[in-house]
Amino acid sequence: MTTKFKFEAKDAAGKTVKGSVAAKSQAEVMSDLRRRNLTPVGVKKAGGLAELWAKANNKTATKSSVKKGELEVFTRQLSTMLSAGIPMLEALEILADQAESPGFRFCLDKVVDDIRSGSDLSKALEQHPKVFSHIYVSMARAGEAAGQSDTILQRLAEYLEAAAHLRNEIKSAMTYPVISLFLVIGIASFLMIGIVPSFKPVFESLEVELPALTVVIMDIAFFMRDYWYLIFGGAAAAFVGIKAGAKTKRGALIKDHVMLRLPVFGVLFKKVALSRFARTFSTLVKSGVPILGAMEIVSDTSGNLVISNIVDDAKDSVRNGESLSEPFNKSKVFPPMVTKMMAIGERAGALDALLEKIAEFYDQQVEAEVKGLTSMIEPIMIAVMGIIVGGIVLAVFLPIFKLQEKLSGG
Repeated sequence: MTTKFKFEAKDAAGKTVKGSVAAKSQAEVMSDLRRRNLTPVGVKKAGGLAELWAKANNKTATKSSVKKGELEVFTRQLSTMLSAGIPMLEALEILADQAESPGFRFCLDKVVDDIRSGSDLSKALEQHPKVFSHIYVSMARAGEAAGQSDTILQRLAEYLEAAAHLRNEIKSAMTYPVISLFLVIGIASFLMIGIVPSFKPVFESLEVELPALTVVIMDIAFFMRDYWYLIFGGAAAAFVGIKAGAKTKRGALIKDHVMLRLPVFGVLFKKVALSRFARTFSTLVKSGVPILGAMEIVSDTSGNLVISNIVDDAKDSVRNGESLSEPFNKSKVFPPMVTKMMAIGERAGALDALLEKIAEFYDQQVEAEVKGLTSMIEPIMIAVMGIIVGGIVLAVFLPIFKLQEKLSGG
């Protein structure tokens, strides 16, 4: 089955030639152009989602244009193809042709065009920072310098897969409590706004003094019914304000400090941050990225400004010829076990190996923490829901009980 391809090429005089041709694959079009003494500049499928996407977005692809897991699969497949002896350009053409999302296909087509024009892989990837991160480009550059692109890309694939697994663990830990919290708020709001106020005429007809709990619940219910827009509007405004404040440097630092000190979840967030730090640092050092460059990338990709500031201090220490582990040892975030292992690795010249051990240890800790949180949060949320709903129901029935006591006493 043939497909229509658009091409751009240069003739012997350097003149640009554009056109379209029907062929079975991009490789067939390239061969045909070379037979016609034309130098291919770009070949892509005519029409289809990729071209429509390219017309709609004349800049670069974004993370949202890449399907979940697609980048990890691409990296591992590219590594495998390079290990099998397939040339870089041909491997990228094949992977671009089979890319699932149109945005990612457009991005890879651009990378192929840049490499065909004589650019290095790292330079071509650098043009798409929203898809290929700083660490991705740096490791690709290290692989080119060492002549081990296949090996480095394999390590990069392992790193991306481990990071994705860690993200999934966090999502699974947060999904249940978030859904449960919204359910509790929804049920309580429905009871307080829609049900409890309707009992007021009943309580007035009883002609008994209302218990304190009933008075409080009724007052809250009427306030929520009459001023619900203030409550929900205030909550929305607070949420937007916190989000906006977290985008400033000081606000982000305060947020990250709080995240590490939260009850229950603080321990989990700290272990996640330590795992990400150790895995990123280990992967970069093992791939041959210079220590100062690796620390700069680790600082940028740590995901926590508290960790980032500590890494920056350590970077200054290394630049001044001092110990790497000392600034980490002075901080209260990094446990003694981590700093001791870093110091041993630094002295023995095996920093990457020990950092990898630290990352593996904290990955296991995160997994155990997630299971523990899940088993602990479930009964807590059930208890909270029971207290709220039970309190409302009790407040409604207490006056009836009091009337029964009055009647039986009379």
